[in-house]
Amino acid sequence: MFSNSDISEIKAQSIRYLITGGWNTVFGIVVYALLIKLFGENHYLLLAVLSNIISITNAYICYKIFVFKTKGNILKEYLKCYVVYGISMLMGLLILYIFVDLMHISPVISNIISVLLLTVVSFIGHRYFSFRTKNK
Repeated sequence: MFSNSDISEIKAQSIRYLITGGWNTVFGIVVYALLIKLFGENHYLLLAVLSNIISITNAYICYKIFVFKTKGNILKEYLKCYVVYGISMLMGLLILYIFVDLMHISPVISNIISVLLLTVVSFIGHRYFSFRTKNK
């Protein structure tokens, strides 16, 4: 199914993805926390959307340059990246709603839990959809 070079590349990309994911996670959490601080917790879902837009753009740049190292296709990959993150964002908003409104957990802690739950789904989506090259 996968050659040894495919497996090696998947491992290398996974490591780079985790490093980049660490940065993106910190970046996204800080952006969300700052928006909550500036605008208050009453708007936590709207601020999550705004935070996601900012964070997705940051993530796209990191993935393109450092993780998947693709050339060209900037707009196409950027839009595909939004599809993957759009699905993740909708799932994340549902998780936020459940944790904040139903379980009464703070929005910032709920966001951290959501990010951790959606990391694997995002890697698979980006590897096989957003940044897929013809030889993958």
